Amino acid sequence: GSEGREWHTQPSLSAPGPVCKGLWSAGDAGARAGPRRRGRRRGVAVDEARASSTRPTHHRRPVAMPPSSVVVHPLVLLSVVDHYNRVAKDTRNRVVGVLLGETYKGKVDVTNSFGVPFEEDARDKSVFYLDHHYLETMYAMFHKVNSKERIVGFYSTGPKIKPCDLAVDALFRRYHKNPVLVIIDVRPEVEGMPTQAYCSVETVAEGGKETQRAFNHVPSEVGAYEAEEVGVEHLLRDVNDPSVTVLAEEVRHKVSALRALSDRLSEMSFYLHKVLSGDLPPNNEIMFNIQTILNLLPNIGQDPLVRAMLVKTNDMHLVMYMSSMVRCVTALHELVNNKIRYRDMYDDKEDKEGGGGGGEAKTSAAEGEGAGKGAGEGKEAKGGAGGGAGKKK
Repeated sequence: GSEGREWHTQPSLSAPGPVCKGLWSAGDAGARAGPRRRGRRRGVAVDEARASSTRPTHHRRPVAMPPSSVVVHPLVLLSVVDHYNRVAKDTRNRVVGVLLGETYKGKVDVTNSFGVPFEEDARDKSVFYLDHHYLETMYAMFHKVNSKERIVGFYSTGPKIKPCDLAVDALFRRYHKNPVLVIIDVRPEVEGMPTQAYCSVETVAEGGKETQRAFNHVPSEVGAYEAEEVGVEHLLRDVNDPSVTVLAEEVRHKVSALRALSDRLSEMSFYLHKVLSGDLPPNNEIMFNIQTILNLLPNIGQDPLVRAMLVKTNDMHLVMYMSSMVRCVTALHELVNNKIRYRDMYDDKEDKEGGGGGGEAKTSAAEGEGAGKGAGEGKEAKGGAGGGAGKKK
């Protein structure tokens, strides 16, 4: 009875393997009673379950989650711009480097980067050179400084995807399961978001016989920690022109936003024309996004909306007109006051100059009279001296 109760008390699956084996050996050594046979079978089941839980199987391996979004920090942007200015400025070449950061639940935080020696054949873009030894040496040095930063992908100054990027992506798969490609546009004349992120995925060819890899777009943004925000604001103080007013800066931002919107609309129109002509296959997801954007546009053909827009526009123009009139009157008032002030100063200066000229004339006249008197006295003295000389003779 006691042995039967021991067999019915099953250990948990978290118990070590030797416990299950000990139960099996004890049951095998005892008599073949019903409870013992049942316990022996349960011991075998527990042993097999334990073995299957510890045996490495393919479906139990952790599967890397594909990236859902990419956050690029300001330090990476500054490093990429510096790399491009040092290596490929004023040329048509591009630079390639390694992205370091962390990945959590599909979100990739790119916090650091470093450049690697990279060259492409000018004739055949599929032929390239990438220094593996330099990459591994630099990563080992960065890993000593911050062990949390891992290789999460690579960057390129593009500005578009090149034919050899898939080969570079296959190379970086040695260091990360799903590396991301971030194209950073360093051209100063281009406005808008400077980053575009991609991740390679397996796609089935048209025949369905083989699979091939293609880049899939991943949403990207520029984010920063609090310390990075302070540093960026300090840099912007030196970059921004203090002579530019706040209103001019806001107008410039509005213009850049409208240019970016125009570029996006042109890209949508180009894609739709390509689909209509049959050059590109239709993509249901893109069509759904375009339809969603168009549904958000208001219907401006309704009379209440048109009237409300006119009233709002007239009110805004009235405020602008009044502000312009007040500014004009204020400027004229300042001009009149300035003219009156400088006229009084000019009159005082003329009075002072006139008084000084009269004094100088009186002085010169007095000097002339003095000189005449002196000359007469000299003549009289000469005459007296001549008379004396005549008397002596």
